[in-house]
Amino acid sequence: MTTPVIEAHDFRTALGHFCTGVTVVTGMGGDDVPVGFACQSFSALSLDPPLVLFCPGNTSRAWPVIQQAGSFVVNLLAEDQRDLSTTFGSRTADKFAGVSWRAAESGAPILEGALGWIDCTIEAVHDGGDHRIVVGRVTTLGAPRPDRPLLFYRGRYTGTFPERGEAIPAGLSLDAFLTWPVGDDWL
Repeated sequence: MTTPVIEAHDFRTALGHFCTGVTVVTGMGGDDVPVGFACQSFSALSLDPPLVLFCPGNTSRAWPVIQQAGSFVVNLLAEDQRDLSTTFGSRTADKFAGVSWRAAESGAPILEGALGWIDCTIEAVHDGGDHRIVVGRVTTLGAPRPDRPLLFYRGRYTGTFPERGEAIPAGLSLDAFLTWPVGDDWL
């Protein structure tokens, strides 16, 4: 039996229809230089023991530093942190320039304004094709802010819709209220 060839563009398009939260995974280099990258491939893995996972690309410059440190923080981004996500998703040399942060117990950076954060030690690393699958054991958690998360869907940022009883954003047609409220263009 021949294995079908899946085109990268088709694969990315299909998976782009799965909405994900946006995180920034951070760590501290041996020379006390913080590193981090934007990461959509993040998930809870286990309650007992408390484990999470994320998947850095094999070409990531931050991942080897984080791996050597042995610990990391997953910063859950809030809806108002698009610029922060864009910065950490870029190839900018100093992603922490102008970014306020404090150290978690592990020493990894907790980004100011994050919706929540999860401090972890590296439990295991597995091969995942052009990525690594990193399993982290949760050591401490930050109390989440009551704000909305930053989401990514179909190649763009988005957010959640207001909860029942909240004001509908100006300019939103009530005709769309019972269906998807923000149309196809999102922004």
